[in-house]
Amino acid sequence: MKQKNQCLSAPARKPAETYYPVFLDLRNKEVIVVGGGNVAERKIFSLLKAGASVTVISPLITKKLEKELGRGRITHIPREYRKGDLKRAFLVVSATDSSPMNERVSREAPCPVNVVDTPHLCSFIVPSVVHRNPLTLAISTSGISPALAKTIRKELESLYGPEFSRYLNSVRKLRAAAMKEIAENGKREGFLKAIASQRIARTLREKGYRAAMDIADRLFKQAKKA
Repeated sequence: MKQKNQCLSAPARKPAETYYPVFLDLRNKEVIVVGGGNVAERKIFSLLKAGASVTVISPLITKKLEKELGRGRITHIPREYRKGDLKRAFLVVSATDSSPMNERVSREAPCPVNVVDTPHLCSFIVPSVVHRNPLTLAISTSGISPALAKTIRKELESLYGPEFSRYLNSVRKLRAAAMKEIAENGKREGFLKAIASQRIARTLREKGYRAAMDIADRLFKQAKKA
């Protein structure tokens, strides 16, 4: 029985002036990467981090990718791309050093496709990203200036340091506790807004995680008593 195509939609063939920002859940989704060099390697590691099931089509792959293959984390088809290779893909990334090959992959992909550094062949582009899990900040200039997007990313990295990651993981627990222990909707909503305020963000930057959590814990106790 043929597997049903999991693709989102057929790709656009003209460069977009504006893009619809979206975060995709790629867990266990089939993503095909055409190309096995250093650029493809970077894309593959990002995809693996997102939980994608990655198949690499390339005669050769980097040593790092060979290690991932040995660990069973990727599938490798050791040959050039052929028509029909993409029929079960949810997402496609083309990262070869051959313009004709990249154009062919873009044309034949039956689902969203990204051709690295070639916006006019893409139906989606990948933003510059700041990871402070679970916080993710994505920056895009719609393909006009990736260099400026990188500059902005560096600024955001300094504004949102690792303390934001630690704080958000604590907020996850506080929110769950608030849902159970603060019965009145208005008070609960007020508490959740207070622990996500500009005051908290400023405290995280200036005084760090512990100072921000002291405020959040105090607000929680006050909300329960009120």
